[in-house]
Amino acid sequence: MVKETVLCIKRSELPGTWLKEKSVVPMSLDLFVNYCDKAGFKFIDRELAERQPDLKQIIPYIILQTKDRKRTAVYNRQGSEKRLHDLWSIGIGGHINPIDSVNSYMAGSNRKQSVQNQSFREILMAGMHRELNEELLKKNKADSPQFIGVINEDLTEVGKVHLGAVFGILTDSPETYHAGPELFQFNWMDTEKLHQLNMELWSILALDLGSKWK
Repeated sequence: MVKETVLCIKRSELPGTWLKEKSVVPMSLDLFVNYCDKAGFKFIDRELAERQPDLKQIIPYIILQTKDRKRTAVYNRQGSEKRLHDLWSIGIGGHINPIDSVNSYMAGSNRKQSVQNQSFREILMAGMHRELNEELLKKNKADSPQFIGVINEDLTEVGKVHLGAVFGILTDSPETYHAGPELFQFNWMDTEKLHQLNMELWSILALDLGSKWK
């Protein structure tokens, strides 16, 4: 079985305002990238990273909403992270892997930069787009993901070792989005009714962050 390695940053190198028990921090992509570039990052065996709360695994977390914000895409967790099973989520995403370094390098064929020297921005964006392409069978290519900010929670075992880099997609054609099998029971729900679901904490935080998105 091939071991998965995931992109991590040392907790001690990240701003404390990002790492409270519950953090919802709106910011620009440039600011987020600058902090993470300065902090430094490396790929760590996932099994090891899951046992090291001194590391934060960076997770692109993409939320889908209609342009009027009245409807939000949701799905039921049934994927590889068993600790989240049966919780409802509004976030599409996952770990950043070394393949995202390769993908970002190949996408910039006019550059002579080595894979090892890829910037955090390139790797993050490659990982985010890979997750979208893996999880959605169809989507509106005209809808562009926009970075919103950072979420964190240190109250659950999953949250303690992950940091959410949240992106948002606003669409006027929700019917063009078709989910793959990982997004179980994918559907669009009235945003104001999401509180009725048993949602993962990250999704609650992401909704709060999304409400601050202009």
